[in-house]
Amino acid sequence: QVQLVESGGGLVQAGGSLRLSCAVSGRTFGSYLMGWFRQAPGKEREFVATISRSGGTTYYADSVKGRFTISRDNAKVTVYLQMNSLKPEDTAVYYCAASTIYYTPNGAEYDYWGQGTQVTVSS
Repeated sequence: QVQLVESGGGLVQAGGSLRLSCAVSGRTFGSYLMGWFRQAPGKEREFVATISRSGGTTYYADSVKGRFTISRDNAKVTVYLQMNSLKPEDTAVYYCAASTIYYTPNGAEYDYWGQGTQVTVSS
């Protein structure tokens, strides 16, 4: 069984930064495509970013492109989301997820999910 545990959320002012971490245990971390998703109150879950198994390929939602950076450290079995220039509309619960599919931004194709970490951006 794969377990994912997010950390690093919190309250930050608009324009500030946060770095989320997601520690993964269980089967081989390097065999999973990793992604970050978020869900704001009253809204559907949305894709944020994804990173390939090697870390060599990344893909971002247009809403975060240029502000967020996804990375992974396979030795530390951890995936990160560096969030800069945060906006109030970034407020959401952020989830990391793992998929056995080569590449997908579709949350329904991710097999394992963390419990989420709250990010709140004040104006």
